[in-house]
Amino acid sequence: MISVKKVSELTGISVRTLHYYDEIGLLRPSKISENGYRFYDETAIERLQQILIFRELEFPLKDIKTILDSPNFDKQKALEEQIRLLKLKKEHLENVILFALGIKILGVRAVDFSALNAQKLDEYAQQAKEYYEGSPAYSEFLEKSKNRTEQEEQNLAEECMKIFADFGTMRGQSPDSEIVQRQVVKLRDFITENCYECTPAILKALGKMYTGGGDFTKNIDMAGGEGTAELCQKAIDIFVQNKL
Repeated sequence: MISVKKVSELTGISVRTLHYYDEIGLLRPSKISENGYRFYDETAIERLQQILIFRELEFPLKDIKTILDSPNFDKQKALEEQIRLLKLKKEHLENVILFALGIKILGVRAVDFSALNAQKLDEYAQQAKEYYEGSPAYSEFLEKSKNRTEQEEQNLAEECMKIFADFGTMRGQSPDSEIVQRQVVKLRDFITENCYECTPAILKALGKMYTGGGDFTKNIDMAGGEGTAELCQKAIDIFVQNKL
């Protein structure tokens, strides 16, 4: 038997919350001593483990109680489903992080945060993973940006969008023209100087991101006019192909 105080210490759940779980019938103590102290046996602790996992999945307490009290409740099947749901939650949170990092690295402003739904997050995450996940690029970016002020970050974001605006003035040019290719070099050098080494592989992946739809494409086209993102992507592909 474990005392309510010990359970609180082990789980991080307050004694008051454990008392509340008792009041609503979600988690009854296995024993209450004559002086009113609550104690929990192994079965109660196993139930508490289930409760904690369901809470991480943001299930309402009422629904958790219904599930656990169901005569058809299967602990093993429930655990397998919890693991599946936790993996989905983990993936979703990773996508939120990747979405935010993509915005920060690109210096994109005026983002429409209605994009924070699962479908678009997956799209952004896939694009972002292609060029910086598992690579030293983001570590280099952190090192270069760690001492920047908010104003410096804003200035860099404006400079980045100015590069795209300049691309927009070249929309009538062929993507393999000298002037457009020089602009690709300017973009690459800006990224290398302020973010991370913009290798041909990273540059090509960035080009794909620019035309991937959603807010990345919209903001680039907003800076340079419709078709700017597409011109960037085509010019980058030609630049990379020539380099290779």
